[in-house]
This record gives sequence, structure tokens and C-alpha cells, in this order.
Amino acid sequence: MKTVLFLCTGNYYRSRFAEIFFNWNAEQRGLPWHAESRGLALDPFNMGPMSRHAQLHLRQLGISLDGYQRMPQPVAEHDFARAHHVVAVKQTEHRPLIERNFPTRLARVEFWEVDDLDCAGPEVAIPHLEREVAALMDRLMTSTS
Repeated sequence: MKTVLFLCTGNYYRSRFAEIFFNWNAEQRGLPWHAESRGLALDPFNMGPMSRHAQLHLRQLGISLDGYQRMPQPVAEHDFARAHHVVAVKQTEHRPLIERNFPTRLARVEFWEVDDLDCAGPEVAIPHLEREVAALMDRLMTSTS
């Protein structure tokens, strides 16, 4: 089983949604990949384990949150080392954090441009994440067949 690592700033909203959405879809499609998620700069003011926006949309899709109710986790070197594919969900926000804290890992990161709540509401960002995750899964399906 290969692992994709989703990164965002707080590991609270975008990366958590991507992780759970990916894992549910991978199981449905029989894709031998598993997702994990971490944060590049955790926000101590986030309330609870996961954004209410991510939880609400996942529930609307019929995706269980069982096993995903953990607090946000910071990324560490070993997370990069064990991941087969790494995605940072917003290049303009996350590239500088990776360059500063994990410069040797930068070349391995695929960057997307999915906005956080300060730039786009969940009605825009979450469907954008869904499209990006689906496209990634299509590429991974092609590369593993």
C-alpha cells in the first residue's frame, strides 16, 4: 500500500478533507493507496479536531468520520520519508513554509492552488479539492495499472 501525504497550514480543513475524501474514494475504486494529512504551521485557535465545513461536507457525501477524529498534527521529516506522493494544497501559501522548514523535500511536492477560508468559502474550496483529489486518483490509477 502506497501513501499520499496531503499538506495544508493547520491540518484542520483542506488537508483533512482531502485525506478522508481520498481514502473513501480509494476504497471504493480499489486503489492501493492510503492518504494521511499533516500541517505546516498549526493554528492554536482552531476549535476541535477538524473544521465544521469539512465535517459537514463529508457527512453530506455519506462518508463516515469514524477513525478520523484526531487533533491536527504537524508534519515531520519522517512523514515526508514514508510518503510516496506529497501534495501541498496551496502553492502560494505552502511553498515558502516547505522551503524554509523542509528544503530538501521541495522537489517531491505537487502543489495545488486551493484557497483557505480567508480567500474562498467552502462552497468553492471543497468542490475544488474534490476535483483535484479525483484528478490525482485518476493519475495514480493509471500509474499503478
